[in-house]
Amino acid sequence: MIIKVAHLSLGVKKAFSITFLSGLLLVSSVCAQTSGNGNTLLPGFSYLDEIIPDAIYDVRYYSENNFMGTRVDGYIAPKIILTDEAAEVLVGVARELRKKDLILKFFDGYRPKRAVNHFIRWAADIEDVKMKSAYYPDVDKKDLFRLHYIAKKSGHSRGSTIDLTLVDALTGKELDMASGFDFLGELSHHDNILISPQQLQNRNLLREVMVRHGFVPYSKEWWHYTLDDEPFPDTYFDFPVK
Repeated sequence: MIIKVAHLSLGVKKAFSITFLSGLLLVSSVCAQTSGNGNTLLPGFSYLDEIIPDAIYDVRYYSENNFMGTRVDGYIAPKIILTDEAAEVLVGVARELRKKDLILKFFDGYRPKRAVNHFIRWAADIEDVKMKSAYYPDVDKKDLFRLHYIAKKSGHSRGSTIDLTLVDALTGKELDMASGFDFLGELSHHDNILISPQQLQNRNLLREVMVRHGFVPYSKEWWHYTLDDEPFPDTYFDFPVK
């Protein structure tokens, strides 16, 4: 339908523009996705627990068990959110691993920009080192950005990056990866020569299945993968995790 406004008065044109814009916003709101738990997401995003219900969800930034020692801004609920494309690919990853009696454990997915800004404020407070012994014992806090253990602009905010590990479905125990999630140091580098052959084998098992399904690893964090063909490669979102 073509709407002609050329001969309308200035006041009528202004009123028409406001009404038309309001209509577009309403349509956008209606098109937002509503999940099974009643929460509403932007189009193109999904709650991972609704797609892979048998995985384990340990959302560290919702808790105090993380390298800052406090809940991170933007994490209102212990949920993992990903783009639809990344979530769909992970379904295939989970399906393949179930055949090996393994399930996935997720630590983080989409990360709001406000969370990254919280990291930046924390890093500026050099005196706050209460979690140093557990998360970065061998790294000076002032060097965390320089060494790329944390970033001022995170790929997680684009919605297609996932932090995860493998769990033995029969015992419920995580596979030994030599370091825990978010350990900021060389021990977390994927091909660290100091880890045992079994630990390297476990890391390689995760990497091989993730790469086979289209994810790209990060060499300094064995748990960190980004969908190669991510749908929002240049967009950094800031809606909260709730």
